[in-house]
Amino acid sequence: MAQLRQEVDPTEVGLDAKALDRLDQHVAHYVDEGRLPGFLVAVARGGRVAHLTTHGRRDLAAGLPVTPDTLWRIYSMTKPVTSVAALLLMEEGKLSLDDPVARHVPAFAGIQVYESGSGADVRTRPAAQPVLIRHLMTHTAGLTFASYRAHPVDALYRQADLESSVVPGTTLAETVDVYASLPLQFEPGTQWNYSVATNVLGRVIEVVSGQPLDEFFAERIFRPLGMPDAGFCVSDEQAGRLAELYGETDGGGIEPIAGLPLRGRPRFLSGSGGMVASAYDVHRFMELLRRRGELDGVRLLSAATVDLMTSNHLPGGVDLRTFGSRPAHDEPGNDGVGFGLGVSVVIDPERTKAPTSLGMFGWSGVATTTFWVDPRRDLTVQFMTQVRPKGSHTLYPELKRLVHEAVTD
Repeated sequence: MAQLRQEVDPTEVGLDAKALDRLDQHVAHYVDEGRLPGFLVAVARGGRVAHLTTHGRRDLAAGLPVTPDTLWRIYSMTKPVTSVAALLLMEEGKLSLDDPVARHVPAFAGIQVYESGSGADVRTRPAAQPVLIRHLMTHTAGLTFASYRAHPVDALYRQADLESSVVPGTTLAETVDVYASLPLQFEPGTQWNYSVATNVLGRVIEVVSGQPLDEFFAERIFRPLGMPDAGFCVSDEQAGRLAELYGETDGGGIEPIAGLPLRGRPRFLSGSGGMVASAYDVHRFMELLRRRGELDGVRLLSAATVDLMTSNHLPGGVDLRTFGSRPAHDEPGNDGVGFGLGVSVVIDPERTKAPTSLGMFGWSGVATTTFWVDPRRDLTVQFMTQVRPKGSHTLYPELKRLVHEAVTD
């Protein structure tokens, strides 16, 4: 069985072991206080794992510990994988950033844009320009999430039974057609709004490749990279390693909640948030990006394509706080951070609220999982747990600070 292991002493790769111990102790307090069930944190430099800690439980009721081979619902950390899948098709000439989405998903032809009103009184107009593939990959398409509750279009998503981003019982193709029947919040390319766009991108991948999304991922990404546990479901043999999912309570504690239905192949294959993976799988994927498209002699993407993916694509080089479409995007954590093709990217380290470096990129999942790649420090980091918080988590900036305090050169 492939599982993540520490490969080198931290001091050999310019990391301070005592500082890394402080990181472990800090996050362990979250477990001791009942705010996390358990966690895994891994730090690698130059591709070699120099720090790997597991602590606490993957299942509190069963008393099962977090282990290096624990499986995690990575939710939105699926999005960068979907972006890589799309970029594979682009390199083959089958897809372009400037393709209208309607070329591949006809329901997006004649899409409308919100103009005014709410509920039954919403007024719309035809979009002045089509939604393009680049808009999907940069979350500038005008799509949204039902859960935001910040705009009249969000309410239309809820009315369409999209509370969890999928119409219950439908396939990816069927749900994407429902998205297309609803108005966009704004003209494509004019604002940034984190949304269901990557599900639409997943459907485009299916149409262009002629394969279901899970088969395309397995054939073109997971098997070539050696990601044995990554997928959209777990087998009977894997099920015992899957971590329980918890939600944050009003009192700051946690309780078990329903998660992705991972037993058996799902009817809805979510390129936005449907994956399960081990820390080993995530490490392999991060290594592909750190090495700019090649891993262990297997080249999936050209270096230039990975550079394109991990560069800021927001118009005028602005950051997320400047270009965001709703008040929730006006957060200090978005200062100095732009957005590439499926990943956030630091464009101004001095403006960020946590220690960063120019070009650092990554993404997170709703169950408090995160990864980042720091090309300038040749550093990759992942953090895994399974808690859906009620609001923004302070843990991510703390992790960045503690990791970067450990870098000695």
